[in-house]
Amino acid sequence: MKSRQIIFLLLLISALSAVSCKESSNPAGSEPFVFIPGPVIPTENIIMYEILVRNFSQAGTFSGIIPRLDTLKAMGINTVWLMPIHPVGQIKKNGTYGSPYAVKNYTAVNSEFGTLTDFKILVNECHKRDMALVIDWVANHTAWDNPWITAHKNWYTQDGAGNIIIPAGTNWADVADLNFSNADMRREMISSMKYWITNAGIDGFRCDAADMVPDDFWKQAIDSLKKVKNNLILLAEGANSTHFLSGFKLNYSWDFYGNLKNVFKNGYSATNLTSSDKNERSALPLDCFKLRFTTNHDETSWDAPPPFLFGGIPGAQAASAATLAYGSVPLLYNGQETGVSVTQNIFEKSVIDWTKNRSMQTYYRQLLSFYKNSTAVKSGTIESFSTTHVLRIKRTTSAETVIFIVNVRNSTQPISFPAGLRSIAWKNVLTDQNFSDFDGNLSPYGVMILQAE
Repeated sequence: MKSRQIIFLLLLISALSAVSCKESSNPAGSEPFVFIPGPVIPTENIIMYEILVRNFSQAGTFSGIIPRLDTLKAMGINTVWLMPIHPVGQIKKNGTYGSPYAVKNYTAVNSEFGTLTDFKILVNECHKRDMALVIDWVANHTAWDNPWITAHKNWYTQDGAGNIIIPAGTNWADVADLNFSNADMRREMISSMKYWITNAGIDGFRCDAADMVPDDFWKQAIDSLKKVKNNLILLAEGANSTHFLSGFKLNYSWDFYGNLKNVFKNGYSATNLTSSDKNERSALPLDCFKLRFTTNHDETSWDAPPPFLFGGIPGAQAASAATLAYGSVPLLYNGQETGVSVTQNIFEKSVIDWTKNRSMQTYYRQLLSFYKNSTAVKSGTIESFSTTHVLRIKRTTSAETVIFIVNVRNSTQPISFPAGLRSIAWKNVLTDQNFSDFDGNLSPYGVMILQAE
């Protein structure tokens, strides 16, 4: 009898253990992650916001971004670009945290920012708000402690003595140059890019140092990625027209940015902006666009933030309006709307103070919200009647006429209208007031956006 009881107890324990094991293999909350599909945003409708995760919130995490998504959406933002989310290599050329562009592992997230699940939740929260999320992709080089280094030395560029080298023509001592003559490396790179589409539901890539990577690799990668997700947002960091032949729809507006600084800082005529816009557009295929900005992480780190470059907060606001007047795809960077006036080093932690310059934040909300809903500014014809000191740009479609008037000087400037525009009833969209002072003055760095009623 005793032996039967022992056997019974052993069987009972075994059964309970099996049940316990079954439950632990599928514990509560371990159901497969449900992805919310992202929006399909035509390139010409993108309004992009670049985020440095560490500095965007006090926590410096993926989760810390979520509470401000509604604010970004209210400002008109529909596309969030995250600077590299990957672990950073141990060799740090600059700062406490090193360069986010020294990628240690292409298929992992930086634990400083949270977990992969945290990242997926952020993607879903963007998608709930009809916002796309793209990530930075660093294809040209890796950190020196990336596992590819030891496993596949031939995936890297080497000198005559067989030593892996840094990217040619740079002083980027924290990264090793990849060898795009190696077909296996290319395939693994593309596989890593696919990982973030299939495993995290992202909506595209901002491709770092795109000019330094062979065009035929980008063509190979983009063709392959589109088989996984066709409507990807693809931004090349560079200005080469060959990017568009490779499949990119968007690249950088460096020439316009350079002219913008010359107009505001060096006294160049406002008419230079129209010439710059025409030159850039002349090299664009019909369905491709330029990313227009008054700053980004490179400019804020290595040049200066907009209030310093363009004449204080009024000048920074005027420069943004002048940029927006020409359309294409606008970009704001990581707290730009708070009037950050000191250099933001991407290698250190410098948390944005969201309580600063509320009126400037309101200005950007008005400016971008109007842009979002205006077909004339995004796709209308462009006519300039600018003077040396005042930018005057007319944008027109069959249903809408808009005029941007921007004083590019830190002094009061007269404005006057051609006779043909004086008989039209206008409303200043920034003040929601009717406008009729066709021969008045515009305050230093003053901005008016007039819409025909």
